[in-house]
Amino acid sequence: MSENKLSSNGKYALELQDLHCFYGSFRAVKDVSLKIERQKITAFIGPSGCGKSTVLRSLNRMNDLIPGAYVKGKILYHGRNLYDSSVDPVEVRRRIGMVFQKPNPFPKSIYENVAWGARINGFKGNMDDLVEQSLRQAALWDEVKDKLQQSGLGLSGGQQQRLCIARAIAVKPDIILMDEPCSALDPIATLKIEDLMRELVQNYTIVIVTHNMQQAARASDYTAYYLMDRNDRAGALVEYGPTQELFTNPKDKRTEDYITGRFG
Repeated sequence: MSENKLSSNGKYALELQDLHCFYGSFRAVKDVSLKIERQKITAFIGPSGCGKSTVLRSLNRMNDLIPGAYVKGKILYHGRNLYDSSVDPVEVRRRIGMVFQKPNPFPKSIYENVAWGARINGFKGNMDDLVEQSLRQAALWDEVKDKLQQSGLGLSGGQQQRLCIARAIAVKPDIILMDEPCSALDPIATLKIEDLMRELVQNYTIVIVTHNMQQAARASDYTAYYLMDRNDRAGALVEYGPTQELFTNPKDKRTEDYITGRFG
């Protein structure tokens, strides 16, 4: 992926055009077209099985790792289709990082958890500075600065999730994907992650999948509502727009039924 392709200052970080996601012969997601704005938080909401995590994982080609998975359509990143045969999926994942539902620190020191990705990507700068900067950006530095050589597995769940965010930040991505990052956390840790997202969005584009509609309403700038088509069981995009508008004045009756609790 050439650098000149990545110097775009356009309004959108990603553009999905007629995206269909398949697992073998099963079409899990169909007809998704939307534009994700740069340096905003976009939330994907909807009931279980509606395809929101599948769409999220397609944004950095994580679905490539599942045997039989493939997509049709385009995902444009700075004008280039991420699924073009000339694009390196490893490079895609460096530029579009991911934080998973369950905190998954490596069984290494806190320091090595943050340094690892940067090291394998050939980082040549001052590693101590990078680790500190990443932990500061993840709002974790003050809690761990005196125990950097202790195992990341010894941290609380909320701290582990912020460590995973620091690990994602350390490789200098452009976009951070978060797949239900708070579902395993208590309410206090959840609010810390939400506050952190509001800080990070000053420098990154964030896309989050969440089952928590209150979280989407609190934390996101834009929201996409997905629903499974009962006829073919494929997830489809029902409505997408500014979060406040979607929650207060949804255009589609199905969206209104979901956010008011009459469905799902």
